[in-house]
Amino acid sequence: MKRVITYGTFDLFHYGHLRMLKRAKALGDYLVVAVSTDEFNAVKGKKCTYPYEHRARIVEAIRFVDEVIPETCWEQKTGDIRKHQIDIFVIGDDWKGQFDFLKPFCEVIYLSRTADISTTQIKDTLKNGKV
Repeated sequence: MKRVITYGTFDLFHYGHLRMLKRAKALGDYLVVAVSTDEFNAVKGKKCTYPYEHRARIVEAIRFVDEVIPETCWEQKTGDIRKHQIDIFVIGDDWKGQFDFLKPFCEVIYLSRTADISTTQIKDTLKNGKV
């Protein structure tokens, strides 16, 4: 069985998120998704619209997702890969090269982002009243 892991905030869940999760699951048999906690987002300088528990439950409800875990810090990835016996680490290509240090532990794949959609774009549109 091939096990895949990906990480993200998943605030204002949208089609790009769904597409990413579907593509990640297609790479293996079991998909683990680490959703950033509110505390970790604060460290990153991010403020989410929805709390961790809500974002995690939304991601958990997606049929491609087999397991949701909390992402609490940058350094946990190697431990997660070992603990969950991960074969493939998947992340968006805007992070290209940033997670190559994981290659001794598993395959690292950078997937292209879905064009014309992002949480930042949605937040900016709502903030500026251009719906």
